[in-house]
Amino acid sequence: MSPAVRRSGLGARILDHRWHYLFLLPMLVLFAMFTLWPMIASWYYAFFDWDGVGSPTDWVGWQNFVDVASNPVFWRSFKNSFLFSLVALVVQMPLSLLFAILLNNPRLRGRSLFRLLLFVPVVTTTAVIGIVLAVILDASGGTANEILGLVGVGPFNFLGSEAMALPTLMVIETWKGFGITLIYWLAALQTVPTELYEAARTDGAGGFQQLLHVTVPVIIPIAIVILVLTFQSSMNPFDLIQATTRGGPNLSTDVTATFIYRYAFDPGEEGLLAPRLGYASAAGVIFGVATLMLTLLQAPLLRGRYGKKAR
Repeated sequence: MSPAVRRSGLGARILDHRWHYLFLLPMLVLFAMFTLWPMIASWYYAFFDWDGVGSPTDWVGWQNFVDVASNPVFWRSFKNSFLFSLVALVVQMPLSLLFAILLNNPRLRGRSLFRLLLFVPVVTTTAVIGIVLAVILDASGGTANEILGLVGVGPFNFLGSEAMALPTLMVIETWKGFGITLIYWLAALQTVPTELYEAARTDGAGGFQQLLHVTVPVIIPIAIVILVLTFQSSMNPFDLIQATTRGGPNLSTDVTATFIYRYAFDPGEEGLLAPRLGYASAAGVIFGVATLMLTLLQAPLLRGRYGKKAR
């Protein structure tokens, strides 16, 4: 028996794989610095009235949480964040599934090119997309309004109108995240055995019947995972909004991330003389807990599907 087999215990296994852990160390350090520590610090700072200068000393207990919870602007921003996720689930997910089914057809010519074109927005910097689209959608002189003017429509103030700004940004965000959801669906479709399609065709099933009775039952467990990932990723369109409307006009496009940003780093927008890091941290904690609770509501779906599969 080799020495590696004779070793037992956690310490021995770590020693056996020490080089693996060494290569993981940079990632773990970065994760601790930029993800784990900010999460812990947010909970700590939320109990202080702190402007970010020096060490926090003015302990206020739960007062920041009370102030955030009683602020209607915060709940309005939370509602807008939730609406972005709702649009992603109701519009982006089924639409990307439809395109994935089309692009998964091996008889479709140029499908690799179509996949690339649909995925390009995902890898394009959101700030660049926001700046470019802000110019294109400008109410005076924007390309979009010039084209609409040729057919006698408009002009529309896409990003400057309270009624149109939020729907416009939702369309942009749906287009921006469409490609990644498409890739998820394509990966899910690859898990369907071709033998099932062949058996269905032998039994006389058409294309729609194959989709309904073969494809959908097989990919449902993965679809639930896609639902959770899409929900979480779409709750925070901060970069797009900050690059276009900065939460305006009149806070109609404000989301929780921009609400937190103003109090933490841009107090002038709120008429404050100094940042309120403690207040912003409390808002972040409430938003994080609420997002976690909404995500956990989807856990029974995962347990139900995978539990049945395991049995």
